[in-house]
Amino acid sequence: MFDRLKFKSLVHYVCWRCSDDPTKLGAVKLNKAVWLSDLSAYYQLGHPVTGARYVKRQFGPVPKPILPVLAELESEGILTVRDTQHFGKQKKEFIVHRPASADFLPSDEHAIVEEMIKFVCEENTATSISDASHDHIWKAADDGEEIPHFTVFARPGKITSDDREWARTVLDSAV
Repeated sequence: MFDRLKFKSLVHYVCWRCSDDPTKLGAVKLNKAVWLSDLSAYYQLGHPVTGARYVKRQFGPVPKPILPVLAELESEGILTVRDTQHFGKQKKEFIVHRPASADFLPSDEHAIVEEMIKFVCEENTATSISDASHDHIWKAADDGEEIPHFTVFARPGKITSDDREWARTVLDSAV
């Protein structure tokens, strides 16, 4: 179930954690840090951190509520979002005006969020993390289609003629 306040707090927290170096975080990395936090928590704990819904977009999964939440954080004076150039490409920059706290996260979720921030913001570029998110699940979805959390358990594979025969048998017996 989607927890809007927790999602908003997570977005603020990720922006704040990366505020020491504005080149660490843009829209692509923010989306991936939140996505991977939710997905990793779902995999490890059986539930996502925020319950946000994600859709396929050009640069990977994007949380549906990201734009309204960023606008809300901006209108509350918590952060400023501005467009900038980074290595000749358009990039969003998040200037944080108020510190964030991780008090909204239980310790197990906090550990996952910290791990994902480090992985996304310190160990990857926007291009490399975007490429990594273009996995078999992302490729299977249509643009704008929801990518559910449970897809973390999906594994790529080929459908064999034996698989098709099994499916026909199951369908025929169901009729």
